[in-house]
Amino acid sequence: MNREEAIKLLKKYNTEEFHIRHALTVEQVMKYFAKENNENEEFWGLVGLLHDVDYEKYPEEHCKKAPELLAEINASDEMVHAICSHAYGSSSDVKPEHKMEKILFAVDELTGLIWAAAKMRPSQSTKDMEVSSLKKKFKDKKFAAGCSRETISKGAEQLGWELNELFEKTIFAMREAEDIIEKEIKTI
Repeated sequence: MNREEAIKLLKKYNTEEFHIRHALTVEQVMKYFAKENNENEEFWGLVGLLHDVDYEKYPEEHCKKAPELLAEINASDEMVHAICSHAYGSSSDVKPEHKMEKILFAVDELTGLIWAAAKMRPSQSTKDMEVSSLKKKFKDKKFAAGCSRETISKGAEQLGWELNELFEKTIFAMREAEDIIEKEIKTI
């Protein structure tokens, strides 16, 4: 499977720009973390890209429908497990075991929170966002209420990281990828 096939599958089951933007963001963040950990950037990126493949059309079956959809592109068992593990404790009973899965679990919700916080900034960008600013938004439970602070905290804990470390690395990854995502979202 290659990225072109993954994008085609993503677009088959996701039409809203919000969901596609989130997929592209998580893809880039996962590639950043793969590079940081000397892992396969393409594979980690594809897992990030397709992590919510079933969410838009099948929200009640999130991570239960994914294996069926991923079979359309012959996704490996490793990929299916990783994708299904990102929603552990909410809509999946597949536990994140490997570092990649734990990172995906941690950054999925966090990228949503960071993006929401960025849109509130005068620049509407992550490029000038600081950890201290994100921490304030994180503490405000009413802000981006759909982003689970418990999941983000649990993700950092599973990785053995302080929240600040997770925030800093994820902001940096999103900052680095922001222009790439903006350019690509216009072509999809």
